Amino acid sequence: MSISRTALLQAFDGLLQPERFKDYGPNGLQVEGKPEVRRIVSGVTASRALIDAAIAAQADAIFVHHGLFWRGQDGRVTGWMKQRLQRLLAHDINLFAYHLPLDAHPELGNNAQLGRVLGWTADARFGEQDLGFVATAAFPDGQALADHVASTLGRDVTLVQPDPDGAPQPIRRVAWCTGGAQGYFESAIAAGADAFITGEISEPQAHLAREMGVYFIAAGHHATERYGAPAVAGHVAKQLGLEHTFIEIDNPA
Repeated sequence: MSISRTALLQAFDGLLQPERFKDYGPNGLQVEGKPEVRRIVSGVTASRALIDAAIAAQADAIFVHHGLFWRGQDGRVTGWMKQRLQRLLAHDINLFAYHLPLDAHPELGNNAQLGRVLGWTADARFGEQDLGFVATAAFPDGQALADHVASTLGRDVTLVQPDPDGAPQPIRRVAWCTGGAQGYFESAIAAGADAFITGEISEPQAHLAREMGVYFIAAGHHATERYGAPAVAGHVAKQLGLEHTFIEIDNPA
């Protein structure tokens, strides 16, 4: 079975409601390909490796979290940008990308799906555009939480202890926001979190963790954002009777 590109775009837009978000780049159809879609490949980022894998899979469309175009970028089509676009256009593949709308969806988005994988259901939201999630949890200390996150995601994580020499602090409320959301740390603290999980850490967060008495865990940008794209694309594909495959492109970040 196949469906029109327009109908597929309407399905994605209807589910993710991109018009509600102030974002860093265009959401929706970023590169136009063939008018009919039968097979979708999903992934985290529209990298050359993912595009090549989609070509090998004979995909008609790619659905990603990180697309090709961002606000403020150099608009020239040279180098790596030329290589990616050239492949998409040569094989007539549609590229759909949704950034913040994919983070925020309450059931299928990156944050909801990361919570599902880690065993939590959010009961509150926080931060700009309500992107952050908060849930009740039960861990004796930050190391136990970090071990749980590391074993579940299959990678090392960075843990900042509030007081490395002090007594362990139990965790009853955990907040998280996937990807590069280290700037949400103060909002997570204000929301009552005992620990905050995101993808990346910057220099200020280590000091804030120690001074505010809240654990900070950086678990990888890619690692925390690899669940939303297949959840959304798989959901839409099932609704519309399309084929769907998630392709994981390893990324240590």
